[in-house]
Amino acid sequence: MNKINKRWTTWLCMFLAVSMLAACTGNSGSGETAGSNNSGESGSDQPLDIKMFAGLYNEIPDMNNEYWTEWEKRTNAKLDIEWVPSGDLDTKLDLLLASGDLPEVVAYQNQIRPTLITAIKNGAFWDLTPFLGDLSEYPNLKENLAPDALKYLSVDGGIYAVPRSRSRVDGGLKIREDWLKQLNLPIPKTFEEYRETLKKIVDSDMDGNGKKDTVGLLFVNNPPAMFQAGFGAYNPTYDNDGGLMSPGLTPQYVEMVEWFRGLYADGLLSKEYAVMKESQAEELFKTNRAASYGRPIWWDHEWEQAMKQSGQPDAKILNLSLTGPHGDAAVGLETGVAGGFYISKKVPEEKVKQLLKYFDMTASQEMTDFAYYGIEGTHYTEKDGQKVLTEQGVKEVNTTSKGAGVLAYAKWGKVISASGDKAYNDAKIKEVENFDEIGKIDFYRVITSEAWRETWPKYGDEYSSMMTRTIVGQISVEEFKAYVDKLNSQPDIKQAYQEMANAYEQFNQQ
Repeated sequence: MNKINKRWTTWLCMFLAVSMLAACTGNSGSGETAGSNNSGESGSDQPLDIKMFAGLYNEIPDMNNEYWTEWEKRTNAKLDIEWVPSGDLDTKLDLLLASGDLPEVVAYQNQIRPTLITAIKNGAFWDLTPFLGDLSEYPNLKENLAPDALKYLSVDGGIYAVPRSRSRVDGGLKIREDWLKQLNLPIPKTFEEYRETLKKIVDSDMDGNGKKDTVGLLFVNNPPAMFQAGFGAYNPTYDNDGGLMSPGLTPQYVEMVEWFRGLYADGLLSKEYAVMKESQAEELFKTNRAASYGRPIWWDHEWEQAMKQSGQPDAKILNLSLTGPHGDAAVGLETGVAGGFYISKKVPEEKVKQLLKYFDMTASQEMTDFAYYGIEGTHYTEKDGQKVLTEQGVKEVNTTSKGAGVLAYAKWGKVISASGDKAYNDAKIKEVENFDEIGKIDFYRVITSEAWRETWPKYGDEYSSMMTRTIVGQISVEEFKAYVDKLNSQPDIKQAYQEMANAYEQFNQQ
């Protein structure tokens, strides 16, 4: 408990610092502060200088390469981006907000992070509602965003960001289809069939090294969204007082933890899952040492090529459509909004308008196509109506390269592989074509309340530890259930549930 209390004390200090320092920036915006450079004014040929904080998901890009040079040319902008490795984004954001020294634009993927909400409430970022109006001045933002995109970025009725548009269909629970064929196994349709299938694969020597060391399910950090959806954890569940419960504290979630405990006991989960990094899990999967993994669908073609180069020329990945224990589809959906671009209140009003014009341009179909494929002949070639990335394209056009603009919503944007041909991508779309209809969204990633933001950090670390200990067999399921029941009876959590119920109702009425 001492370690947990130390973490909580550290978090609290940071939280208070954010509140005080963000408040100090709240009255900025007079035009006399940092970031008031007039480059790119309406009617000027000078590029718009933009200082930005954004996530890094690949190698650090060379901002002078052909992709970024063309991006800046097309948008008439000069980008000065601090690229932050994705694994460090949360920590770096908290430190940035606590310092009060914000760049002009903060691009961040979790719009309900407590420190971000606190900074918004204390005036660190512009309320964009008056600027956006009816969106008539921003035709691409008006026409090309996902449904309810701006609603997801609202705080207390104000819109505080423009979205990082991403596909609602994103993650898939993958299995090695070629291994199923080799072992003459049918494609599993239910969770129990999936478990039995993993057992048969793990008991075989699929990588041919003479050992039974194949991992069944690569399970990293928290359970993939598809399992939570399949156990019904994303079905709104209310306590006896009408409060909206956190998905992780519902009976359905406890049932899922018990199921994972069974997988672990049967040797179907990696023994190191609790400390394994995504990069390590990805390497295991790409080198034919694991059967199943939950990650974005658009990696499938690239990973199949890696598997083939690792000695299995028939490697093929299939994204499963499973039915959970109570009939729920095991498909987790994104909102179509992966966080947003927040404009610091230090930026003067005139430049806010210029930045919004820039973001509107990046939401065009033209810039979105460029973000996904780059320059024809340099980054991609076209065959049978399908753009295919070249070697240079694979290097320069990636997840990170999509991080400087809104982009138009693309239904299959996280499904289509830029390195796959048309036949491959058409088949992949058909494989997951019903995901958008049967999938569910984690509503606790959409709504928030002050009580929940203040309450859950007191329990979060201990809860994660208890869940892990349950899965690996250090404590019983009954002990974990009793612990969850105890949390649900805490007055502060019950109060938070009440506020979350109100927030959910208000969100649905917007």
